[in-house]
Parts: sequence; structure tokens; C-alpha cells
Amino acid sequence: MKGLTAANLLTVWEQGISQSTAQRGLLLLMAACPDQSPEQLAQLSIGQRDNHLLTLREQTLGSQLVSVVNCPSCHNNLELNFAVSDIRQPPILEPSSGLLLATEDYEIEFRLPNSLDLHAVEQMSDVSQAAQQILERCILSAHYQGQSVLPDHIPPRINQALLEKMEQVDQQSDIQLAVSCPDCGHQWQAPFDILSFFWQELTAWAQRVLRDVHQLASAYGWREADILAMSPQRRQFYLEMIHQ
Repeated sequence: MKGLTAANLLTVWEQGISQSTAQRGLLLLMAACPDQSPEQLAQLSIGQRDNHLLTLREQTLGSQLVSVVNCPSCHNNLELNFAVSDIRQPPILEPSSGLLLATEDYEIEFRLPNSLDLHAVEQMSDVSQAAQQILERCILSAHYQGQSVLPDHIPPRINQALLEKMEQVDQQSDIQLAVSCPDCGHQWQAPFDILSFFWQELTAWAQRVLRDVHQLASAYGWREADILAMSPQRRQFYLEMIHQ
């Protein structure tokens, strides 16, 4: 994985403005992993994708993360400070396809969800139906007492066991932050999605950089490419000179 320049990041951000969340993740990985095809990147499990995104975020904006969550009890906002290393999970030791769940006379061969699965259900408003469709897409074969079973005929309790097996294998795909509210003492688990978080950061960064480019181009007549090629420190120096 290679680090991205300011120009690279702006290009990815611009391309991703009108794209789905899953497509934005792929755009980031395609820019950072040019040695892998889009098809290969799309077939990474969600945990593998997020592991790559954590590395890219660390290379791009540093290892420290600052996230804001809302307490479900008193509704106050809390600022959480943590490092990439705090939420990075061990890599998958098993292949992402051809996995097996055997329980209650059911044998289910499955693969882990990937970006294509998420993209396929992003327009669905019913979260439970979307989750069910992802599960069914990931089932390669299912048998009950040796007889073939259609994915939509598998009982809910077996589907739940399958979901838990997926999370166990692909731990990076489901990050939960342990939070304790200092105001009311309420404790809960807050989900953390590196893709949404990173994209919000990238949007704020891009808008700030484009404002800087506008000021410098207006003041000095420089080209955008030349301004973006400068280090952040040099750009800031010239910006301060404008306002002196």
C-alpha cells in the first residue's frame, strides 16, 4: 500500500462525492493499492477492507483518532480519543471463502461479506431485510441432515449462528467502542466504522485545502497542481503571509 498525495486524495474525494459508501471505500483502496485490480479489492472481506483503510488513514492523517458520540441516556456529546492500534484486530487466518458452520444438523458453507454485498443492499431501507439478503448472498451451500436447503429456508437461529461465526472470523468488520459517559455514568458499546469516519475526515480536509488553494491562487497566480505539491507547512506559511 502506498501513501496518497494531496492531489490523489482530492481526486478520490471528488470521484466519491456521488458514490455509495461501499464504492467510496473501493475508490480509496484502488488509489492506495494500484497493484491490485478493482475486482480483487471488491472481494476483500469487510474486515480486510477496513484493515487496509486503517493503514491508509494512519499513513495519511496519522495514528490518532478523535471521534464524537452521543450518550443515549443524557444525550450529551462525548469526545473519544484513541489510536489506530487500539482498534486494529488480528488478521484473518482462514480464507474468506469456503468456510463451514456445522450446528444442529445444519452444514452451511459460506464466504465472508464483501464490498459488493454492501453495495447491493445500500438502497434497502429495511435494515433487517438488508442483513438477511447479505447472509443469503454469502451462503455457498446449505444442508440439513444431508439434504440440500435453500438459503431463505434456513431458520433465524441458524442465521444468527452464521452471523456470529462471520464476526468471529472477521473481527475487524465489527468494531465496538466501550464508552462510559462522565456526566450520567451510562455505559454502552458504540459502533465505529472506519470507512464513514475516514470519509468525513477526508471531506473536511478537502474543503479546507480547496479554500487554501483558492486563496493562494488568487494572491499569487499559482496553479492548483503546484500548490498541492507543497507541504502543508509551506502552504500555511504563504497563507499567513497573505494576511500580514
